[in-house]
Amino acid sequence: MDTDSEDTSQATVRTPLSRALATAVADLSAAGVESPRVDAELLAAYVLGIPRGRLLVVDSLRAGELSRFTGLVAERARRIPLQHLLGTAAFRYLELQVGDGVFVPRPETELLAGWGVEHTAPGATVVDLCSGSGAIALSVADEAAPGRVIAVERSPAALSYLRRNAAAFPVVEVVEGDVTDPGLLAGLEVDVLLCNPPYVPVGTPVPPEVSEHDPDEAVFGGDDGLTVIRPVIALAAALLRTGGVVGIEHDDVHGEAVPELLRADGRFTEVTAHADLTGRPRYATARRT
Repeated sequence: MDTDSEDTSQATVRTPLSRALATAVADLSAAGVESPRVDAELLAAYVLGIPRGRLLVVDSLRAGELSRFTGLVAERARRIPLQHLLGTAAFRYLELQVGDGVFVPRPETELLAGWGVEHTAPGATVVDLCSGSGAIALSVADEAAPGRVIAVERSPAALSYLRRNAAAFPVVEVVEGDVTDPGLLAGLEVDVLLCNPPYVPVGTPVPPEVSEHDPDEAVFGGDDGLTVIRPVIALAAALLRTGGVVGIEHDDVHGEAVPELLRADGRFTEVTAHADLTGRPRYATARRT
């Protein structure tokens, strides 16, 4: 037998992309993945090294590509986060490095980041508390013209990703700190303060991607989900200049609780509740008196 010819033949075997995607979608659906078609296409594009939109011009996969693709699909079916498999998470106009030890930013947080961008005047000082991968801080740096952006995070693992992601933005300063410390950033005068804190009440059921891969300290906020939000509000009142603004993301069960906490503090006005694109309560904003 001519083994060279056999190897060449195996290398040229191709599988229709449509068939590979159909199999992947079926496997991911059976595993309970929420967006099986999108995830399958993103994994295929990743293997091929092309944008997802370019899949329309690809008709087949080589044997090696198919092997890589099916391997990644199998991992996704085990509910390993898609972003961990890709190594990055898309957020607004950014691609952020993510992986074990850092919270994967969610699409709903793009709304708070957008609000922050809209309220950042040229030269403003912006603080992003519980920064994680840096999604909010870097979006403000990328889309507005702040004079200074301070991204605060306490987790060593998350700080590693935050520093890598922030390296391309000279205006961003990474600070290791605990947002429950009332003396954090003492003496700083802030124009915009943003925070996506851990806010899920302990005991709330969450998907395997969250329970098995996102750090608990970045997800759960105590029995009522407000353990971190309370000191964040007090810290915002201490740091914001008169007229400065704050935006805090929260769980959909906190649509009344977080605005009420802002009002009860007594140092804020224009307290406003905001919903996400599904109509669920998602973040609250206010202005320092």
